[in-house]
Amino acid sequence: MKLKKFKFKKVKSTNNTAIRIIKESNYNLGMVIAETQTNGRGQYGRKWISSKGNLFVSFFNELNKKNLSINTITKINCLLVKKLLSAFTRKKIIFKKPNDLLIDRKKISGILQEVIFLNKKKFLITGIGINIIKNPYIKNYPSTNLKEVTKKSISKLNVENKLKQLFEKSLYKLYKIK
Repeated sequence: MKLKKFKFKKVKSTNNTAIRIIKESNYNLGMVIAETQTNGRGQYGRKWISSKGNLFVSFFNELNKKNLSINTITKINCLLVKKLLSAFTRKKIIFKKPNDLLIDRKKISGILQEVIFLNKKKFLITGIGINIIKNPYIKNYPSTNLKEVTKKSISKLNVENKLKQLFEKSLYKLYKIK
């Protein structure tokens, strides 16, 4: 099963773009990637600071046949991102509920999941931000990036491709999507 990849130079938000694609097309499954986001969103309406060179991606799929709770899907998605990050570092990666990943008690990744309904279909949009080369300064919430953690330059395309492969395998297993 291959995800249709939608690449953009600049979007307001990859989640918003995924929602627009669902509403304006017949695609039930895809991956939205942007070089930059001008209005990235985090949990609880917070802004996701989108530094160029980092990864901003949203996966979308129809939620069909499985009655998985959003909490279960969140855990699965956090495990997928943890597995991805583990390919680049041996450092311990922990979850901070509801959906942040930390290395050395510093945020390196965040996930924003949204469910929408359209024409009697239910869709999940999973937005993922990973700090690859730069991390924002957030008062009282330390952050880091892969370059800082590994002391190496990491290819954004390599991270993107590995994440795509992990999500394709997971979606196939969960939903038997071909």
